Amino acid sequence: MSDDDHGGGGGGADEDVGLPKATVYKLIQEMLPPDVVCAKDTRDLLTDCCVANEICENDAKKTIAGEHVITALKNLGFEEYIEELNEVLEDHAKQSKVAISFPDRESRSSKLENSGLSLEELQRVQEELLAKAKANLESGRLAP
Repeated sequence: MSDDDHGGGGGGADEDVGLPKATVYKLIQEMLPPDVVCAKDTRDLLTDCCVANEICENDAKKTIAGEHVITALKNLGFEEYIEELNEVLEDHAKQSKVAISFPDRESRSSKLENSGLSLEELQRVQEELLAKAKANLESGRLAP
């Protein structure tokens, strides 16, 4: 979908630094419930507020980072959201570190949930396995 499909035509210099109008319009359409309509002026305002992309490009980066969004909010006068955004970014960073440190953590918990065993049954199985391992260790045999 081109900018002309949404009446954007013209293609001035301002459009070169922001996100494409078609992209912003599509995001709006996907995020809003089907029975809610977003006025053209509102869509254009949102497109104009895509300052984070410009900041990202000025930093010679290809991906918009949290710091770019924070700087954009400051530039647009939305300082009241920055503290909450910083908290969300910190939480995201912590969760990302956990995911990197334990990439299979989710799959392990899923295996337990999908085993069909109750917690008591799982504990019993674990105790049996530990007893077997202990017996093998004491007898000098390697576990199979």
